[in-house]
Amino acid sequence: MTAQRVSDAPVLSRRALLLNGAAAAAFTALRPATALAQAAASAILDADAVRPFRVDVPAAALVDLRQRLAATRWPDPETVDDRSQGVQLAKLQSLVSYWETHYDWLKAEAKLNALPQFLTKIDGLDIHFIHVRSRHADALPLIMTHGWPGSVFELLKVIGPLTDPTAHGGVAEDAFHLVLPSIPGFGFSEKPKATGWNPDRVAQAWDVLMTRLGYMTYVSQGGDWGAIISDALARRAPEGLLGIHVNRIERATTIPPEIAKALRSGDPAPADLTAEERAVFDEAREFLSKGFGYAALMATRPQTIGYSLADSPVGLAAWFYDKLADWVFTRGEPERALSRDEILDNITLYWLTNTGTSSGRIYWENSAGTGKSAPIAIPAAVTIFPGEVYRPPKSWAGRAYLNLIYYNRADKGGHFAAWEEPDLFSAELRAAFRPMRQL
Repeated sequence: MTAQRVSDAPVLSRRALLLNGAAAAAFTALRPATALAQAAASAILDADAVRPFRVDVPAAALVDLRQRLAATRWPDPETVDDRSQGVQLAKLQSLVSYWETHYDWLKAEAKLNALPQFLTKIDGLDIHFIHVRSRHADALPLIMTHGWPGSVFELLKVIGPLTDPTAHGGVAEDAFHLVLPSIPGFGFSEKPKATGWNPDRVAQAWDVLMTRLGYMTYVSQGGDWGAIISDALARRAPEGLLGIHVNRIERATTIPPEIAKALRSGDPAPADLTAEERAVFDEAREFLSKGFGYAALMATRPQTIGYSLADSPVGLAAWFYDKLADWVFTRGEPERALSRDEILDNITLYWLTNTGTSSGRIYWENSAGTGKSAPIAIPAAVTIFPGEVYRPPKSWAGRAYLNLIYYNRADKGGHFAAWEEPDLFSAELRAAFRPMRQL
């Protein structure tokens, strides 16, 4: 549909390579084997295949997008002079005008196709991922996961600094082999056709992916849903996982019970809070009362909002732009943190893959999840960026991460830290994962 495989020849997974080596030698020695047995062995190898992938959006899809943009029926302007009613008409019209007349998706496509991209089937779904190996032999394998309303585009600017640190002010000992998957239902990963793809199931798939790529040990990183998936992976604690780093922390796992109770009930903040804790409490109350509607809607009615996201590119853009404006460090001014092209690369990816609806369902899946508040015992690292929506003190973070080996508060950057401040973000990951390299 919107992408093209460059080859049908499978690149064998680690498991398949092992089978092709020692185990497959024994299989060959059993000849003459039945045709049925040989076919079964081939099916096992094919099931684990890692296939090269290339983005190739049909020209007709881009023509259709521009026609829809030109035919937009706009609402009346807001009746206030601020963002309190949502995305302001003038701002969105300006972005959409640029989208229709100047934006070039082919440049975004070229960014992706300049990187090694692959598909592999895990738990019944094709998973899209970027896999960039460092030229440094002792690099640490790292799987890094995007969030919503983001995609792999929000992580592209850190690929160079993380895989080739010596070219970006770092040292070879801080290098990473980098795996950037698209969450099922996002981007070029396959959309689930049944329920059950919650963060824990995604985390399980990520461990399969890293093993399939031949990584016996690795670390995980994420923000937004990527952080929730990294947390879920850490709770599973597979043998090869050395530790995690997150730049977004779950409220439910870190807010002390009496404070959480006050937030739910609307009661005043407990009187014994420090100034820092009181600021976090006030910000949490503000977010839950005025900024949480998007999540509540997708957690309860993702299909309903999904019709608008699938049918109207401007509806999709408004839905995403609102959260970009809320969560970047330059509050209300996402264009001061990201270029228009960067913003539209991400929105256009959602449009062309028709994943506005399928991506929203992860909120619904997560709302029915279990075990997501259990403390994490394996090594964990946290960076708090000042533009993040929730910025708990270290004492609160320790409630969720029992082995918190790194905690730092950065001086700039927001919710989309890798996208907004790639150099600072990369430096944080180098520092955070340094102790885990010795494990």
